[in-house]
Amino acid sequence: MQAQYFLIFALFAAALFFIGRRFWRAFFAKSESACPKGCGGGCSTIDVDRLQRTIEAQAARPQA
Repeated sequence: MQAQYFLIFALFAAALFFIGRRFWRAFFAKSESACPKGCGGGCSTIDVDRLQRTIEAQAARPQA
């Protein structure tokens, strides 16, 4: 009976650790370049200024 309680407690503690770690990574990134979603993707490699220039250049072209 004690083993069952220990197993349930261990599973519950592991689940709390997993959820807590995901929460921490999602809201408290360790560096400025970290993706706010926590996916580890290349979010920080997007050059917003270059993207804006491209959009403006396309908008300035006459439509065919």
